[in-house]
Amino acid sequence: MNEKEIISALQNGAFDDKLRRIYGSDAGTLDFQRERYINCVRGFGEKYGGGDGIRLLSVPGRSEVGGNHTDHNHGRVLACAVDLDIIAAVRAADSGLMRVQSEGFDEDVIELDKLVPQDKERNHSPAFVRGVAARLRELGYRIGGFEAYTTSRVLKGSGLSSSAAFEVMVANILSELYNGGKIDHVLMAQVGQYAEREFFGKPCGLMDQTACAVGSFITIDFADNDRPVIEKLDFDFEKTGYTLCIVDTAGNHSDLTDDYAAIQSEMKHVARLMGHSVLRECSEDEFYARLPELRKAAGDRAVLRAIHFFGDNARVLEQTKALKSGDFARFRQLVVESGRSSFMYLQNCYSIKSPAEQGIPLALALAEKTLGNDGAWRVHGGGFAGTIQAFVPSQRLDAFVGTMNAAFGPNATYKLKVRPEGAFALN
Repeated sequence: MNEKEIISALQNGAFDDKLRRIYGSDAGTLDFQRERYINCVRGFGEKYGGGDGIRLLSVPGRSEVGGNHTDHNHGRVLACAVDLDIIAAVRAADSGLMRVQSEGFDEDVIELDKLVPQDKERNHSPAFVRGVAARLRELGYRIGGFEAYTTSRVLKGSGLSSSAAFEVMVANILSELYNGGKIDHVLMAQVGQYAEREFFGKPCGLMDQTACAVGSFITIDFADNDRPVIEKLDFDFEKTGYTLCIVDTAGNHSDLTDDYAAIQSEMKHVARLMGHSVLRECSEDEFYARLPELRKAAGDRAVLRAIHFFGDNARVLEQTKALKSGDFARFRQLVVESGRSSFMYLQNCYSIKSPAEQGIPLALALAEKTLGNDGAWRVHGGGFAGTIQAFVPSQRLDAFVGTMNAAFGPNATYKLKVRPEGAFALN
């Protein structure tokens, strides 16, 4: 389809069934999303021309619900895809280049004949594109040039995994344009993780990319990191009378890579002292039996972070059981327990580099004051700066939003819905 054809199809409702699948059936939401895709196609046409072969793709952001910093030690997580996403208008090109124009940013241009890490790209978006393409080619998949115009509602630094959504989008583009849409969603997640670790330079687990790629409300068990076990849960949050909210405290995310890396490295240090590579392989009983020795060798913070791992890894099973049985009160209690473990043991609610900046603890305090025993709240995602998550009862939603927006800005609170689809192609 060319630019005019695809815009006409959007205006005439030809894509409405697929839009309903990923955004719901609310009329106002559909109107908003139609216009959003139309603007994306127009942006593509202005940048790359409106000829034939335009495709429309979407990848959601994600919300971590259980298992904070457990994935990189092969633990369990509970996560969901959300209705804030990155969308793209894309087209194959024989230029030998992968070109990505993200709305509001400089264009990324990556050469297909130069798919090795570039020092100048570390911590910059071209590394994601280059890394995903390099890994797919290494695994035997077809790759090729393309032009892409993207626009995102997964705001950078929102704690909803904008980086993971972008990585999965690149994999989705190469899957649809050159592999018949047949690249497995879990593999998309794995190549995204590879790009982030090996090309971008940030150590990360696999949870973010998997939740973005697979979609829905899922548990993931990373005991075998190459073959994670994924289960979609048949649970409808709409029926609970609660709203899933994310509050952006507008913290400074610069220079936090060392904070994130230290969690993973300290947990693995404890595991190595116990004769294993990751904590998932370690006996919790042996860990406590050897506590004096481990404290001396690894330090108290590493030991506390291991305690968090064991607790939150087990807690995911309890949360899953509570959701399956419809015991939402128990689920909320477990969410709060997870948050307290993150604060006390994992210690990722503020950075020791900037102790005066404690937006996350402040947001948690306000959430507890506003919701009392009726809600749940916890740090969201990587932590140190950024967002909290809350499950807010409908009768307190306005008060909660008002309190948080007054403290952190008029648009600080996001009211989210769980999205049933992950990486997605509209045509």
